[in-house]
Amino acid sequence: MSLRSLVAVTAALAALAAALPARAGLCAAKSSPRTAALVELYTSEGCSSCPPADHWLSSLRQAGQTRGEVVPLALHVGYWDYIGWKDPYARPEFAVRQRRIAALQHSSFVYTPQVVLQGRDFRGWGSGAFERAVAEINARPAKAAISLSLEPLRDGALKVEVAARVSEPARREAAALYLVAYQSRLVSRVDAGENQGRTLEHDFVVRDWVGPIEFGVDGRLRQVRRLSLPSGAAAGNSGAAAFVQDRASGEVLQALRLPACPG
Repeated sequence: MSLRSLVAVTAALAALAAALPARAGLCAAKSSPRTAALVELYTSEGCSSCPPADHWLSSLRQAGQTRGEVVPLALHVGYWDYIGWKDPYARPEFAVRQRRIAALQHSSFVYTPQVVLQGRDFRGWGSGAFERAVAEINARPAKAAISLSLEPLRDGALKVEVAARVSEPARREAAALYLVAYQSRLVSRVDAGENQGRTLEHDFVVRDWVGPIEFGVDGRLRQVRRLSLPSGAAAGNSGAAAFVQDRASGEVLQALRLPACPG
């Protein structure tokens, strides 16, 4: 082997070693220079028209679209619980967020299933319009940078370290970071309401939510947080996501998803 080849191999091995987790269960990721598309699905197990949208969100993983291009999140709302089935994944703050997004678009109307793409209502989610919209978003230079590292804790929670930066000074005051823990491969047997008798499957379900977290005057932040997951949650079906959003306009400046690494 020539000296040049030996140097190249050594450098490659060093790069690989640097990319590997420092210890079992610890993993990390950094956002791309291009903008990832944040997809928020507002859904409910009490809504008979929601299962097709839940299935569509799951299909993004199967299509390989969640490797940096798309960050999908399912936010379950509880305002259909009165019909007869209480959604076990619903949280009041998700309905509050949905109404806030509607208000930013000068609307008082919320509905399920609703897909919000990059902070705006998007009704073409089941068509080629979605792929075209994502491609357009991905082509834009990112207006924020995010890095995440996470480690599963013994009680099933996640220890998450996040660092973020907003490059443009004019955007720093309105920008905020949001941090979530999610679970996939969840299964529910619904015994009442519009979906009575159905078995529903869910992916990317938000189980814990932190934010808004404000940036410093220099447009930077770094924090360590504990994100809660239900007892017994499998690391292989869980993870964390973070995104930076302009609270005044609703525009998402960057997003990042990181699946948990099994211990």
